[in-house]
Parts: sequence; C-alpha cells; structure tokens
Amino acid sequence: MAAAGRRLGLTAVALLAVAASLLGPPVASAAKRVSFVKKAVSSHDIVIFSKSYCPYCKRAKTVFKELKKEPYVVELDQREDGPEIQDALSDMVGRRTVPQVFIHGKHLGGSDDTVEAYESGKLLTLLGIDKKDDL
Repeated sequence: MAAAGRRLGLTAVALLAVAASLLGPPVASAAKRVSFVKKAVSSHDIVIFSKSYCPYCKRAKTVFKELKKEPYVVELDQREDGPEIQDALSDMVGRRTVPQVFIHGKHLGGSDDTVEAYESGKLLTLLGIDKKDDL
C-alpha cells in the first residue's frame, strides 16, 4: 500500500511539472519580451512587427517603401522568441495580429490602419512629411 501511495505522489508531482510547463514562460521572460518591444519602439521612428510571409505585412511595408521611409522590421516568424514577442504585443496593444506598426513610439495599428492613415494624409503628418509631392 505504501508503494502505491509513493507512486501516486510521484505522479502528482509529474503532473504539476507538466502543468507548470504548459502555463508558458516565466514572468521574467514575459517582462523581457515587453522590454524588447518597448525598446524597439522607442529606438526607431518606424517599427513594424511582421511575419515575412504575411500579405498584410507586405502591404504595410509597401506603404513605407512608397514614402521612401525605411522601417525597423521585426520578422516574428524568423525569431525563436517570435511567439513570445507576439504575446507581449497582444498584451500591450490588445491585438495579436500582424503587422503591428508604431510611429515615433505610438501604436498606429495594423495593415488597414496604416493604409488608411496613408490615404488620409495622417501618416505623412505623423512622419513629418509636408505632402505627397515631396516624395
């Protein structure tokens, strides 16, 4: 009977270890990812969190190409910690989708938001570009 109790105890410990691993990265790791996002956003005028194969991401990047502005692009699918960075973005901006675009430290939004801001002239203002003729 005592051997069965010990086996049950070991099973419970193993189940707890598996459950803990499924809960995700430790808090320190999550804080590290948020810190990475904040540092990238504060260190560059234009930041795009993207996935290299995503057509919406390509669309957003094309807007900046037309403006002759080179964004700092973080390709989440090409990073080992990409999913964790995407989780941090979700916590920060309330969206898990890509792209997520930041201008001068402020969240602009995704692809549709970027195109809309470009077409309305808001993006030019945010970037300090006088008008489309200056391009």
